[in-house]
Amino acid sequence: MDVTEPFMKGAQATLKLATEHQVTLAILKQDSPSCGSLYIYDGTFMDTKISGEGTTTELLRQNGFKVFGEDQLDEVEKELARMEGEVIL
Repeated sequence: MDVTEPFMKGAQATLKLATEHQVTLAILKQDSPSCGSLYIYDGTFMDTKISGEGTTTELLRQNGFKVFGEDQLDEVEKELARMEGEVIL
């Protein structure tokens, strides 16, 4: 079985739920091949990371969702403040 198919099914299910629940932004697991927003593992199982985004992150972003990794909470706070019209320095 090609691993891409389950990843795409998961991404589609996530997109469906995010749309149904009117999600405005998502915090997903950094480095994951599905959820990485800045880096993902390269697939060699050698703990090597490369720049890129996971399949779920890519699909969510293509559909207008803001996606962050769990290590980007400062950026999340700024985005939430921006959405609420506040200024954070």
